[in-house]
Amino acid sequence: MKRKAAKKYSNSELEDTSFSLISLFSGAGGLDLGFHKAGFNTIWANEFDSGISPSFKNHFPDVKLDTRSITSINNQEIPNAIGVIGGPPCQSWSEAGARRGISDQRGQLFFEFIRVLKHIRPLFFVAENVAGLLHQRNSDAFNEIIKMLEEAGYDVFYQKLNASDYGVPQDRKRVFIVGFKKELKISYKFPEPLNEKKTLKDTIYDLKGLPLGSDYKDIKNHEITDTGYSSMFMSRNRVRGWDEQSFTILATDRHTPLHPQAPKMVVNEEETDRKKFAPGYEHLYRRLSVRECARIQTFPDDYEFIYNHPRIGYKMVGNAVPVELAYHIAKSIKIHLE
Repeated sequence: MKRKAAKKYSNSELEDTSFSLISLFSGAGGLDLGFHKAGFNTIWANEFDSGISPSFKNHFPDVKLDTRSITSINNQEIPNAIGVIGGPPCQSWSEAGARRGISDQRGQLFFEFIRVLKHIRPLFFVAENVAGLLHQRNSDAFNEIIKMLEEAGYDVFYQKLNASDYGVPQDRKRVFIVGFKKELKISYKFPEPLNEKKTLKDTIYDLKGLPLGSDYKDIKNHEITDTGYSSMFMSRNRVRGWDEQSFTILATDRHTPLHPQAPKMVVNEEETDRKKFAPGYEHLYRRLSVRECARIQTFPDDYEFIYNHPRIGYKMVGNAVPVELAYHIAKSIKIHLE
């Protein structure tokens, strides 16, 4: 069978591009959801991971989703839009990862992001990445990236933000790079932190009595994996209380925080470099479910994560940009544009 050629777009094909977006490395669409809430509209997206793209497509059925590697997509196949958003893969920049940075193939995907910018020439862009991007060991590579973005024609602004300052019940520090076309002469200011912080009780307390299961009434994905806990996980307390914000929601189930129904973990007298579950309360300890993690990442309950194993659900949720954080950034960008 002859393979159908991918649709090609010209930069003049879309007449109404007001608040339209191109979404790269879209993941589960946390950035997109936040931007849509602020009045933007994703018209074309790219997500290569076949375990994640079905969930994005299910929630954004009207968005043209290209599931090829961005390295295989020609410029002419990407339509015009006023904004480009995305989170280039961050494992190689992570504080806890291999720390190879720009020398790693995944780190070099930042260059693909810049390639698309140069072709589309949107009014603005937003790139999200791990806090390790600003570490001293990555300074040369990071400065080179900023230089390339500026040479592409943008005034560039970056800042490390904690999601807990923007309506997200979670300590989660990430770097956001925002750029505006130099002709706009915009001096961008990141959104100010909110006065009040959301807690775990505000977010997941109503799920406390629900039985764990993949589909319970109107709550989807309320399930956990039964993998054990690594020695690294047991090296410190992993429980935050109901009146606190969650630890960072990570992309691996084995590092998912524990449910606040359990007491804080205590010192293990036999192995002082490890913690243990409080004696007599062991039955209360379990990791947060996929849905509870999604709530903490401020995904709406009508977002159903599609997977064949909860481990993939944790990966999707943990890699996403918290929706509320994305919304406040999008709102601030819209104010600057208007």
